[in-house]
Amino acid sequence: MSLDVLRESLPAYAKDLSLNLSSLEAETVLTDQQKWGAFLACAYATGVGPVIKAIEAAATEAGLSDEARTAAKAAAAIMGMNNIYYRSLHLMKNPEYRTLPARLRMNVIGNPGVDKTDFELWSLAVSAVNGCGMCLDAHEGELKKRGLANVAIQAALRIASVVNAVSRVIASETAIAA
Repeated sequence: MSLDVLRESLPAYAKDLSLNLSSLEAETVLTDQQKWGAFLACAYATGVGPVIKAIEAAATEAGLSDEARTAAKAAAAIMGMNNIYYRSLHLMKNPEYRTLPARLRMNVIGNPGVDKTDFELWSLAVSAVNGCGMCLDAHEGELKKRGLANVAIQAALRIASVVNAVSRVIASETAIAA
Protein backbone atom coordinates (compact mmCIF):
# COMPACT_ATOMS: atom_id res chain seq x y z
CA MET A 1 0.00 0.00 0.00
CA SER A 2 1.39 3.41 -0.96
CA LEU A 3 0.72 6.67 0.83
CA ASP A 4 -1.68 7.59 -1.98
CA VAL A 5 -3.66 4.40 -1.34
CA LEU A 6 -3.49 5.04 2.40
CA ARG A 7 -4.84 8.57 1.92
CA GLU A 8 -7.60 7.27 -0.35
CA SER A 9 -8.58 4.69 2.27
CA LEU A 10 -9.30 7.41 4.82
CA PRO A 11 -13.00 8.21 5.22
CA ALA A 12 -14.35 11.63 4.32
CA TYR A 13 -14.44 12.72 7.96
CA ALA A 14 -10.63 12.40 8.03
CA LYS A 15 -9.98 14.60 4.97
CA ASP A 16 -7.81 16.96 7.03
CA LEU A 17 -5.57 14.03 7.94
CA SER A 18 -5.21 13.11 4.27
CA LEU A 19 -4.25 16.69 3.42
CA ASN A 20 -1.80 16.86 6.32
CA LEU A 21 -0.23 13.57 5.26
CA SER A 22 0.33 15.03 1.80
CA SER A 23 1.89 18.22 3.08
CA LEU A 24 4.17 16.34 5.48
CA GLU A 25 5.29 14.01 2.72
CA ALA A 26 6.52 17.15 0.92
CA GLU A 27 8.10 18.62 4.11
CA THR A 28 11.53 20.16 3.41
CA VAL A 29 12.56 21.38 6.89
CA LEU A 30 13.95 17.94 7.70
CA THR A 31 16.44 15.91 5.69
CA ASP A 32 14.85 13.00 3.84
CA GLN A 33 16.40 10.59 6.34
CA GLN A 34 15.02 12.57 9.29
CA LYS A 35 11.58 12.86 7.71
CA TRP A 36 11.14 9.27 6.56
CA GLY A 37 12.73 7.88 9.71
CA ALA A 38 10.23 9.88 11.78
CA PHE A 39 7.35 8.62 9.64
CA LEU A 40 8.53 5.02 9.98
CA ALA A 41 9.31 5.17 13.72
CA CYS A 42 5.87 6.64 14.41
CA ALA A 43 4.14 4.06 12.22
CA TYR A 44 5.84 1.26 14.14
CA ALA A 45 4.95 2.97 17.41
CA THR A 46 1.25 2.86 16.49
CA GLY A 47 1.40 -0.79 15.46
CA VAL A 48 -1.23 -0.45 12.72
CA GLY A 49 -0.30 -2.80 9.89
CA PRO A 50 -1.68 -0.95 6.85
CA VAL A 51 -0.07 2.29 8.02
CA ILE A 52 3.27 0.58 8.65
CA LYS A 53 3.19 -1.06 5.21
CA ALA A 54 2.33 2.16 3.40
CA ILE A 55 4.94 4.23 5.19
CA GLU A 56 7.60 1.51 4.88
CA ALA A 57 6.98 1.42 1.11
CA ALA A 58 7.13 5.22 0.84
CA ALA A 59 10.30 5.40 2.95
CA THR A 60 11.98 2.72 0.84
CA GLU A 61 10.93 4.48 -2.36
CA ALA A 62 12.34 7.75 -0.97
CA GLY A 63 15.68 6.02 -0.44
CA LEU A 64 15.72 5.46 3.32
CA SER A 65 18.64 3.08 3.86
CA ASP A 66 18.37 -0.31 5.54
CA GLU A 67 20.40 1.06 8.46
CA ALA A 68 18.06 4.02 8.89
CA ARG A 69 14.96 1.78 8.65
CA THR A 70 16.41 -0.49 11.32
CA ALA A 71 17.27 2.50 13.53
CA ALA A 72 13.77 3.97 13.13
CA LYS A 73 12.27 0.65 14.21
CA ALA A 74 14.72 0.56 17.12
CA ALA A 75 13.58 4.05 18.17
CA ALA A 76 9.98 2.81 18.23
CA ALA A 77 11.00 -0.28 20.20
CA ILE A 78 13.16 1.39 22.84
CA MET A 79 10.77 4.30 23.31
CA GLY A 80 7.89 1.83 23.66
CA MET A 81 9.67 0.69 26.81
CA ASN A 82 11.14 3.99 28.01
CA ASN A 83 7.97 6.02 27.50
CA ILE A 84 5.98 3.73 29.78
CA TYR A 85 8.71 3.59 32.41
CA TYR A 86 9.50 7.31 32.54
CA ARG A 87 5.90 8.44 32.16
CA SER A 88 5.07 6.24 35.16
CA LEU A 89 7.84 7.81 37.21
CA HIS A 90 6.54 11.25 36.30
CA LEU A 91 2.96 10.39 37.25
CA MET A 92 3.69 8.62 40.53
CA LYS A 93 3.70 10.73 43.67
CA ASN A 94 6.49 8.78 45.41
CA PRO A 95 9.72 10.61 44.39
CA GLU A 96 11.93 7.72 45.50
CA TYR A 97 11.31 5.87 42.21
CA ARG A 98 13.04 8.71 40.33
CA THR A 99 16.21 8.14 42.38
CA LEU A 100 16.44 4.42 41.62
CA PRO A 101 18.43 3.22 38.60
CA ALA A 102 16.17 2.14 35.73
CA ARG A 103 18.07 -1.13 35.25
CA LEU A 104 16.67 -1.42 31.73
CA ARG A 105 18.94 -2.07 28.74
CA MET A 106 19.03 0.92 26.40
CA ASN A 107 22.24 0.29 24.43
CA VAL A 108 20.70 1.29 21.09
CA ILE A 109 20.41 4.89 22.28
CA GLY A 110 24.19 5.12 22.56
CA ASN A 111 24.86 3.36 19.27
CA PRO A 112 21.81 3.57 16.98
CA GLY A 113 23.62 2.89 13.69
CA VAL A 114 22.67 6.29 12.23
CA ASP A 115 23.42 9.91 13.02
CA LYS A 116 22.63 10.45 16.71
CA THR A 117 20.64 13.61 15.94
CA ASP A 118 18.33 11.68 13.63
CA PHE A 119 17.81 8.93 16.21
CA GLU A 120 17.04 11.51 18.92
CA LEU A 121 14.53 13.17 16.58
CA TRP A 122 12.80 9.84 15.93
CA SER A 123 12.80 9.08 19.66
CA LEU A 124 11.17 12.46 20.30
CA ALA A 125 8.50 11.76 17.67
CA VAL A 126 7.73 8.33 19.15
CA SER A 127 7.62 9.88 22.64
CA ALA A 128 4.94 12.24 21.32
CA VAL A 129 2.93 9.29 20.00
CA ASN A 130 3.29 7.52 23.34
CA GLY A 131 2.59 10.64 25.40
CA CYS A 132 5.67 10.80 27.61
CA GLY A 133 6.42 14.39 28.63
CA MET A 134 9.59 13.45 30.48
CA CYS A 135 11.00 11.78 27.36
CA LEU A 136 9.88 14.65 25.13
CA ASP A 137 11.79 17.10 27.32
CA ALA A 138 14.89 14.88 27.43
CA HIS A 139 15.03 14.33 23.66
CA GLU A 140 14.28 17.96 22.89
CA GLY A 141 17.16 18.95 25.19
CA GLU A 142 19.52 16.63 23.31
CA LEU A 143 18.33 17.98 19.97
CA LYS A 144 18.80 21.59 21.08
CA LYS A 145 22.37 20.74 22.25
CA ARG A 146 22.98 19.41 18.75
CA GLY A 147 21.72 22.66 17.21
CA LEU A 148 18.46 21.42 15.74
CA ALA A 149 16.05 24.28 15.09
CA ASN A 150 12.62 24.48 16.69
CA VAL A 151 10.96 24.22 13.26
CA ALA A 152 12.68 20.86 12.67
CA ILE A 153 11.52 19.57 16.05
CA GLN A 154 8.03 20.86 15.30
CA ALA A 155 8.07 19.05 11.94
CA ALA A 156 8.79 15.75 13.70
CA LEU A 157 5.96 16.44 16.15
CA ARG A 158 3.62 17.18 13.26
CA ILE A 159 4.58 13.88 11.62
CA ALA A 160 3.96 12.06 14.91
CA SER A 161 0.56 13.71 15.30
CA VAL A 162 -0.64 12.90 11.80
CA VAL A 163 0.71 9.33 11.71
CA ASN A 164 -0.93 8.68 15.07
CA ALA A 165 -4.27 10.13 13.95
CA VAL A 166 -4.23 8.28 10.61
CA SER A 167 -3.42 5.06 12.46
CA ARG A 168 -6.33 5.54 14.86
CA VAL A 169 -8.76 6.16 12.01
CA ILE A 170 -7.53 3.14 10.03
CA ALA A 171 -7.67 0.90 13.12
CA SER A 172 -11.15 2.14 14.03
CA GLU A 173 -12.53 1.72 10.54
CA THR A 174 -11.01 -1.77 10.34
CA ALA A 175 -12.53 -2.69 13.70
CA ILE A 176 -16.06 -1.67 12.75
CA ALA A 177 -15.79 -3.37 9.35
CA ALA A 178 -14.90 -6.72 10.93
